[in-house]
Formats: sequence, structure tokens, C-alpha cells
Amino acid sequence: MGGIQMKLRTSQLLLNDDGKIIMGSGRMAIFESLQHTGSINQTARELNMAYKTVWSKIKATEKNWGQPVVITDRKTGTRLTREGKDLLEKYRRLKKDCIHADDCIFQSIFQIRNNQTS
Repeated sequence: MGGIQMKLRTSQLLLNDDGKIIMGSGRMAIFESLQHTGSINQTARELNMAYKTVWSKIKATEKNWGQPVVITDRKTGTRLTREGKDLLEKYRRLKKDCIHADDCIFQSIFQIRNNQTS
């Protein structure tokens, strides 16, 4: 019996107590780009974003999390702080584990349904 193939797409957001975003996929991309470019300007170009947008998202993360995530220096560029690196690594792990768990749950539920309707 044919049918439409379904996929599950999930999104993980880390929020503070006020519901403000600390980390999501977009900020993860900014942090990852900063790690290899060392430059907010290059990160903005790489991600096709305005410099001000990238800077605003970094500052919003710092404000919402209450921790510094970047160090900016005219000579050495911009790099993630220890806290910023830790946040990025933990978010990557969280995202990977959530996607795996979501896929297992999705397959379990819809495989059962498909078997029952066949």
C-alpha cells in the first residue's frame, strides 16, 4: 500500500527563565563560524548576514545567559570564551541527542501505525 513519506523536523532552543533565546541553530552557526574565521565581519559574510545582526545575536546570548561568550581584540580578532566554547559543545551534544531520540520515537510511533493500517 503506497502513501506519503513523512519526516520529522525538530528544533532545539535553549531559553532563559524569561523565555529569551540563549542558543539555537542560528547562533550555533555563528559560533562555529567565529571559531574558524576569528572575525565577526567574515562570519557575517560567510553566513550572508549583516555584521550588526551577528553582533546583536552574540550580545543577546551574553545578556540572556549572563555569561561572556566572545572576546574581541583588534589585533587578535574575535574568539569564543571558555564559556562560549562550552555552551557550543553542550548545545551540539544536546541537538545530536535530541534528534536521535526524536527519530527513534517518530519511527516507533509511525511504524506501529503503518503496520496497523496495512
